[in-house]
Amino acid sequence: MDRNRAADTILEKLPAAVFEYTYFPTGRKDFTYISAHCEVLFGFTSESLLEGSLPLLSFIHPDEQVSFIPKYESWLKNAENFNWEGRVVQSSGKIIWVSAIANASKMADGRVVWTGIFTDASAGKEAENRYQRLLETIPLGVGIIQNGVFVYVNENAAKIMGAKSVEELTGKPISAFIQPDKLLDFQERMKMVLSGKDSPPMDQRFIRLDGKEIYAETIGIPFTYKNQPAIQAIVKDVTEVRSAKMAIRKSEILFTQLFHNSPFGKVMLDETGKVLLVNQGFEKMFGYKLKELMGKGLNQFIVPADLQQEGSDLDTLISAREIMRIESVRMTKSQQKLSVLVYGVPISLDDKTIGIFGSYVDITDQKKTEEELKIRNAELDNFVYKVSHDLRAPLSSVLGLVNLAKMEGNDDSLAEYIKLIGQKIKQLDHFISDVLSHSKNLKVEVKIEKIDFANLIEGTFTDLSYLKGADAIKKTITVEGEEFVSDQWRMGEIFRNLVSNAIKYRDFEKVNPEIKIEIKINPDRAIIIFSDNGIGISDIDQNKIFDMFYRASEQSDGSGLGLYIVKNAIDKLGGLLKVSSELGKGTTFELKLPNHILVISN
Repeated sequence: MDRNRAADTILEKLPAAVFEYTYFPTGRKDFTYISAHCEVLFGFTSESLLEGSLPLLSFIHPDEQVSFIPKYESWLKNAENFNWEGRVVQSSGKIIWVSAIANASKMADGRVVWTGIFTDASAGKEAENRYQRLLETIPLGVGIIQNGVFVYVNENAAKIMGAKSVEELTGKPISAFIQPDKLLDFQERMKMVLSGKDSPPMDQRFIRLDGKEIYAETIGIPFTYKNQPAIQAIVKDVTEVRSAKMAIRKSEILFTQLFHNSPFGKVMLDETGKVLLVNQGFEKMFGYKLKELMGKGLNQFIVPADLQQEGSDLDTLISAREIMRIESVRMTKSQQKLSVLVYGVPISLDDKTIGIFGSYVDITDQKKTEEELKIRNAELDNFVYKVSHDLRAPLSSVLGLVNLAKMEGNDDSLAEYIKLIGQKIKQLDHFISDVLSHSKNLKVEVKIEKIDFANLIEGTFTDLSYLKGADAIKKTITVEGEEFVSDQWRMGEIFRNLVSNAIKYRDFEKVNPEIKIEIKINPDRAIIIFSDNGIGISDIDQNKIFDMFYRASEQSDGSGLGLYIVKNAIDKLGGLLKVSSELGKGTTFELKLPNHILVISN
């Protein structure tokens, strides 16, 4: 109930007709407000009186009009307050005595407004007694203030103000109950009421006799008490209601802040799945603004086409008051797929779902980490097996050769044994070097520095000159473009393994084995084309050559880590690697690596 309605309800219960009578600049004179008690006094409803078809003079008894009309005309002409008592004729023909008192106010637009009350004067003391009994029974505090002091209060008023009895409150100045900083405003309100204007309903803070602060809704009405101007104050204690409202407001603020400031995507839907509200986390996660989604079905925006049925089923289950938690995929405005945890909670009122609260947690990076962890675990299992095998194999060979050399009667050449042992040790050393390179690539952060491709490649061929057939390789190297900045060690590992493989997998039937390296550099990246005319790689093996420990040819005596190290190093640098090959013709690797020249420049 709003305040105006609350005031009307209070006035309807009073045994008096509160009225507002207006004299318009056009000459029209009508009731512009009159409370429901007018029907008791005059026999007409307030609605019929406010229609303007029944002028004030039509109520006045004919015998009273002789004295009433001159006073009435004077009140109109001079905008005077009036106090009148006389007989009126009810609609039924019954004659009663009424008392009328009103204060006049001149409005800025030229209107004169009288605010006052009609009371039944014929009832005399009985009417007064009934009025007091009513004041004691209504669940409101009613007090009469005269000269700033309570001259009458009902029991409810005494209770509201912390008094043990009406006598304890009677005679107390109203100012004793007002906060000092609000006293001037309150006194202005009292002056306004005493001038004949009703005080609109408003919340007022009071200090009770026991020192407790309360809030009360108050209405001030001009009143005459023992023929003297007074104020009738009607008070309703709203402390608990206000506290409840403040608690609700606090909860709303807390929820609003939690909703909007959450780093996760939050959405509020109606019971049909239409968007009511989204938070900043949702906008940032999916790229949609609230104005794009408001009043529309959310599924059509973020649920991929192949999961539309899942989205509909979720809405249905949540609407049926099922709390949901699933792991799924959703689509951003830029058509990027996100792995998300979706939480759906129904909002119910009176055992009916009125909305859906949704929460989205982006687990894309987590899923990538999990997938990478699975790959790494699988690689680790394979790594442990292969390392133990590839470490033991050459050691077993060495141990076998040593045992042969120690056998009595063995006249084999010890020099040949030593040569074979040397080969096995060298094979073991290469394997350990590759394992260490792999470990370093995983752990060491990228270090940016200028790359001199000519020196790097020349040094690589020099370091690998010990390989069988290295001296027969024809090298064609071209470097074009600006300077290039990247990780020196990883670039060295990439070229070392590519060159090593090209030498090992050369085609023995070709007279002129060849390696071509073409490098083109621009400010954004370097494109490296590394090609050979070796034995080539089959289509089936091309999908596996970057796997850990994979050997595509029986011609290989390496660790099977070379191209795996190349791929991981390129990934670490943020580059791309593409391979094309044909059996018997050769293999080409295309590398695209980002140029970090701006990092050095800055």
